Amino acid sequence: MSAMFGSLASLRDRPIPNLAPVRQRKQGSRDLPIDSRHPRADEPLHHLCDYGVKGTSYYAHDRNPPYWSRVEGAVEKLHARSGVAERLRAVNQRLAGAGLRLHVYDAWRPRAVQAYFYERWLPDELRKRRPELSGEALQAEVARYWAKPTDNPLSPAPHSTGAALDLTIVWDDGEPLFMGSMFDDASAISATEHFEALSHTHGGADWSFSAEEARANRRLLYWVMTDAGFANHPDEWWHYSWGDQMWAKITGEPAAIYGLAAPPDATTQ
Repeated sequence: MSAMFGSLASLRDRPIPNLAPVRQRKQGSRDLPIDSRHPRADEPLHHLCDYGVKGTSYYAHDRNPPYWSRVEGAVEKLHARSGVAERLRAVNQRLAGAGLRLHVYDAWRPRAVQAYFYERWLPDELRKRRPELSGEALQAEVARYWAKPTDNPLSPAPHSTGAALDLTIVWDDGEPLFMGSMFDDASAISATEHFEALSHTHGGADWSFSAEEARANRRLLYWVMTDAGFANHPDEWWHYSWGDQMWAKITGEPAAIYGLAAPPDATTQ
């Protein structure tokens, strides 16, 4: 069946490395400097559709499990910096040979949306599902998946920079590849290398065709994105960035390229 993927088939067989060192390395990323003199630092936000990159703003609609409601403040159109969009276009060109393309769930994110999930939605859901968590432990679990919103230009949340993206791979007709969990599943199953750790030999306690397929597709997404220079958030198989503080910390760059992005013009939202 992997013959359907043509030259990309080898990426579905290439293991994602142990990302524990990346989890450690990304700590403190929001303390990293931002190079305001970088030639790309002042790029405005652009519509991803202008670069041939498609998607649907996940929080601007109500078919968006586990939320099932539109989030106040969400915008319909997907925006990113041109340096990011150019790389997404290149990934799409690579995927096109196999009849695949990227599908973006979220890109630049308004502060109100970030605050809603960080301050209200996820803490409330964790209190119901994991009552053993409280205080600092609860906040740490929230921060694993949702960055603290801020207006501090020296420490922006990744999506507020226009450099971070949430995405997956779909066929040309829009049917998504199976990734083993839904988008925004704030639990251990969303760790990028989650299925690498399972026993995939026949007879293994956690072997399944589903797990094998999810592992192969996460590998494909991971390698086409990292080959294009993006950094992955290791606890979220869908989150990639280029040019923000997390990207710089993970890749060893001395400084980020992008700080807080000015909101898109009201007429283009």
